Amino acid sequence: MREASERVAAGTHERADLKLLVKHYLAVLEDRAPGHSVEVRVPPYAAVQVIEGVRHTRGTPPAVVETDALTWIALATGALAWIDALTDARASASGERTDLTPYLPLT
Repeated sequence: MREASERVAAGTHERADLKLLVKHYLAVLEDRAPGHSVEVRVPPYAAVQVIEGVRHTRGTPPAVVETDALTWIALATGALAWIDALTDARASASGERTDLTPYLPLT
């Protein structure tokens, strides 16, 4: 029984660490690519609007990038190239200005 509770506790800590890293790297992206024309989503942790252009205010934004947490961290740290994430369907990008190549890696 103790092993199961230790695994749950470890999973909780790992999830909290993952959330912190995702939010940190999204904040760095916001600093490097200020604006509101592209929404970058890393569910379930966070989403930010970045890159100069037409500001989005309601409903589904016309330009969206979405990926999972581990892929986002790999992109941010340079462990994964943007084009490879798209090619392998680890990230999706639709709309104008969604090429994050000029901003990645963030480290």
